[in-house]
Amino acid sequence: MASTLITVAPTGAETAKADCQALPTTLDELVETAKRCEAAGAAMIHIHIRDGEHKPTLDLGRLTETVAAVRENTALIVQLSTGGAVTDPYEDRLRVLDAVPDSCSLTMGTVNFGDDVFMNPWPFVTQLFQLTQEREVVPEFELFDLGHVAALHRLLDKYGLPYGGRVHCDLVMGVPGGMPGTADALVAAVNALPDAVTSWSATGIGRTSLTVALAALSKGGNLRVGMEDTLTLAKGHPVTHNAELVERAAALATLAQRPPMSPDEARDLLKVKK
Repeated sequence: MASTLITVAPTGAETAKADCQALPTTLDELVETAKRCEAAGAAMIHIHIRDGEHKPTLDLGRLTETVAAVRENTALIVQLSTGGAVTDPYEDRLRVLDAVPDSCSLTMGTVNFGDDVFMNPWPFVTQLFQLTQEREVVPEFELFDLGHVAALHRLLDKYGLPYGGRVHCDLVMGVPGGMPGTADALVAAVNALPDAVTSWSATGIGRTSLTVALAALSKGGNLRVGMEDTLTLAKGHPVTHNAELVERAAALATLAQRPPMSPDEARDLLKVKK
């Protein structure tokens, strides 16, 4: 039976702890979240970390400690964000790979991000991609609009396949400044993906989360959910734990007769280094 890769993105870099006490920002909270989300059906965790004041950081010591702790307590694929916060310098974002994750995000271009700009110029994209090949880290190509899909064609044509030989993408939809979180936009993006793509997920930001999840499942895709992207289950019903979002994604996937895959199945899908 076909199955669904569910990725949980529990924290992000945008929401302040003071505005959302349920957001996991300490190492203990993140490990507890990882364990509960694995039990709920997640196979991969997309990690942003915070400092002692709950502010976004790319501190290498904290990243390394986080990777080790999640590995020790779960079987989840550990994916680190190389996006960080929109203000993080390129050299710090490249240094994320020094924490030796299984996977990392790799955004395929610059995008307006609300009132900010998420900078990913072509030289940085290509440097990061070649570094993932050298370090044997599986990249997840994050695509915020159709221009990023075109950039992925360009990258693969010039630099070849990523480590492991599989190409996995995540469509990030509904960000103000990126592609809308609609079924039409999802179909357009999926139809434009390179032939080399072997799997893809979709993420709906905020109120687009259910629309995107349902469209992705109907198109044969996988799901990314979590409090990085969604803070309410429905109007007036805030998320109290990331596991709630994973449980909902798992229920939708099961209803679609594509139940959640295990971490081992996900490792085989992505060809993550053992």
